[in-house]
Amino acid sequence: MDALEAMLARRSIRRYTSEDVSVQDEVRLIDAAFAAPSANNSRPWHFVVVRDRATRARLSGVHRWSRMLARSPLVIAVLGRVDAHWWIEDCSAATENILLAATELGLGSVWVGIRDPSPEPGPEESACLEILGAPPGHRALCLIGIGHPAGAKPPRTQRQSGKLSYERFGRRAR
Repeated sequence: MDALEAMLARRSIRRYTSEDVSVQDEVRLIDAAFAAPSANNSRPWHFVVVRDRATRARLSGVHRWSRMLARSPLVIAVLGRVDAHWWIEDCSAATENILLAATELGLGSVWVGIRDPSPEPGPEESACLEILGAPPGHRALCLIGIGHPAGAKPPRTQRQSGKLSYERFGRRAR
């Protein structure tokens, strides 16, 4: 699978089989995360790999959209250092790398946004940080559920021609 095929095949997968994610695949996912671009090469991310059933269950309860994490054999939490100006962008790039690598490996994944948009962590994000034992100065961008998909979703493009311009905003033709 080439990079574009992985991008078009990447879908949010919320149901998984009981098969575990191999340590070899876990290493590949983390290597993909560390290969992400980073402003000024600050690399403000920290990844917490969670396999423990009880911890995954606790994480599944921190957000209304995180319930599937209890059934995800693997959860990767993407945290960032808030002293880095571009931590959100850098951690988002690392997250996308994980999602694409999961697709290429034949795994399903889903991005669960946790970061509160306010300057300080809200209750859901604070709960996530507490469960993971994150030190002060870190924020939680997201949790990624990963597993072997219980079903298949076809590749697709989500092109929206109305959101594409040429040379100037609003110019629809070349």
